[in-house]
Amino acid sequence: MTLLITGGAGFIGSAVVRQAVARGQRVVNVDALTYAACLENVASVADNPLYAFEHADIRDAEAMARIFAAHQPTAVMHLAAESHVDRSIDGPGAFIETNVNGTYTLLQAARAHWEGLGRPADFRFHHISTDEVFGTLGDTGQFTEDTPYAPNSPYSASKAASDHLVRAWHETYGLPVVLTNCSNNYGPYHFPEKLIPVVILNALAGKPIPVYGQGLNVRDWLYVEDHADALLTVLFRGENGRSYNIGGENEARNIDLVTMICAILDRLRPSDRPYASLITYVQDRPGHDLRYAIDPTRIRTELGWRPSVTLEQGLEKTVEWYLANEDWWRPLQARAGVGQRLGTGK
Repeated sequence: MTLLITGGAGFIGSAVVRQAVARGQRVVNVDALTYAACLENVASVADNPLYAFEHADIRDAEAMARIFAAHQPTAVMHLAAESHVDRSIDGPGAFIETNVNGTYTLLQAARAHWEGLGRPADFRFHHISTDEVFGTLGDTGQFTEDTPYAPNSPYSASKAASDHLVRAWHETYGLPVVLTNCSNNYGPYHFPEKLIPVVILNALAGKPIPVYGQGLNVRDWLYVEDHADALLTVLFRGENGRSYNIGGENEARNIDLVTMICAILDRLRPSDRPYASLITYVQDRPGHDLRYAIDPTRIRTELGWRPSVTLEQGLEKTVEWYLANEDWWRPLQARAGVGQRLGTGK
């Protein structure tokens, strides 16, 4: 099997690339190398004969046609996306262009390729999305695959639109698809503008650790290597036309998550004062969803998948990775917008 993986130089995409190659799959990594991409994420497989890289934008129809013709993929895993909520508040246009128009262009290329092959039933277009398309929860309840869509940010709205496009291409044209909606990811190679790496790196630098509002927003945290395993499980074993919610079964309030990271750093890299003393409450994000939580019953009962690590175990592994890989994250801190407060709506 040949997997065409879009966004394979990004955080989640690179984890999928590494795991797929390790499992003996041929992988074509298609990435536009925008600000959050990093080819060092896939350096461990770069020289593997099973791996190929194509520097291309999914919005470029000619490039997509060329890549499909050259590599003849038997499955697509679509992870390329603009994904930072704060950036979507400041500049929503890029999210519409990539997440909506880019998904449309990729679907058309995949459809043409699939039809040219004679419409094989074992072809798959796997669309990877987010639980944020479902909006926000109160103190109780969980998102299921049947939860109505109610996105509240430009990012989540653009991902909701892309989900609908994929479903429509399945229903209208028969394109074989599977869809997944995941909870918040964390782990190695996480770009240093997201919450967990911001906490780790600000703490190490002795800088204020920003927490939005009072830190009461709740997320279900999913270790990225577990997510990659789940995505490959759905690709190979998921039912055509079906969607699967992937959660870490690890809910935590933001303030509790930050405190946990600080405690791990106190133990692994002691400072002259507790890292939690750096916690600083800042103005909340506009339209900040209160709580996300995934009901993973379908993927657990139908496909037998569950996360392999607890939040405490995953955070320990993540902090250890950042402590050992300064050469990776240090240059990324110079990229546009990193370390700045974004998404204030002003």
